[in-house]
Amino acid sequence: MSKRALICGISGQDGAYLARFLTEKGYQVYGTARDAQMATFHNLQQLDIKERLTFHSMALNDFRSVLQVLVKVQPDEIYNLAGQSSVGLSFDQPVETLESISVGTLNLLEAIRFIGQPIKLYNAGSSECFGNTGGMPADEATPFRPRSPYAVAKATAFWEVSNYREAYNLFCCTGILFNHESPLRPERFVTQKIVKAAGRIAAGSREKLYLGNTSIARDWGWAPEYIEAMWLMLQQEKADDYVIATGETSTLEDFVAETFSTVGLEWKDHVISDSSLLRPSEIMVSCGDASKAANVLGWQAGFRMRDVVKMMVEGL
Repeated sequence: MSKRALICGISGQDGAYLARFLTEKGYQVYGTARDAQMATFHNLQQLDIKERLTFHSMALNDFRSVLQVLVKVQPDEIYNLAGQSSVGLSFDQPVETLESISVGTLNLLEAIRFIGQPIKLYNAGSSECFGNTGGMPADEATPFRPRSPYAVAKATAFWEVSNYREAYNLFCCTGILFNHESPLRPERFVTQKIVKAAGRIAAGSREKLYLGNTSIARDWGWAPEYIEAMWLMLQQEKADDYVIATGETSTLEDFVAETFSTVGLEWKDHVISDSSLLRPSEIMVSCGDASKAANVLGWQAGFRMRDVVKMMVEGL
């Protein structure tokens, strides 16, 4: 019998790549959306895998809804990639952000405990939980100092998972993923905003690209290979949490310059700094240390920022 995987948040970037990865491994893959009948699942269509998947409507903030789907699907593995996913938007919608991430994660954990089957849970954490680390690479022992409602919600979910693992012996783990990008990113993410704008300008558009603080630095990786790390965490004998990152940090200005250079343009001719795009609080430097993932999972990032830019531009 092939394994059954349930992906919550299957319509997003990571959910789509994970669905493709798992179907290629022979899994029966199920995905959830708040209204599966109305959802377009554009990313799944783009990867040409939508017809190979089964969908269920599920509201993660409704325990009964979560329990019904788990009983119906009877998954071996659950990947929780759902919830509000934008740091910027979380400042405008803090309540929705906290509820969709922390309550949703808690409902999954409680439903697994209630069912009593050996279901393994992967929870999508975030490097945003670390806040400012003074430029030092963050690993699994680095304290959380969240600086956005999104990061507070992700930190809450992390400790929920940790608590259920210790208190109820559930196989549940969190992947603390640093920034990872691909052509499937929506344009509200700054990397895709930059790539799309550069593509349009190279094609003749006279628009300007408006950005906030370009001196921030991030650890950017390639989303499709971060998916494998999620899967590897659930294949271990012991559940644990892992930082997933490249270990290389670049400024947003570096990302912008590389993108415009890739399409044959000088970025300074097309980019304008806009103070209205600054966040109430910002992480200046973000860098991850994925040594544990390398040692235990055998996982290492193969692509760095410049590779990511090139592949995103090729995806235009």
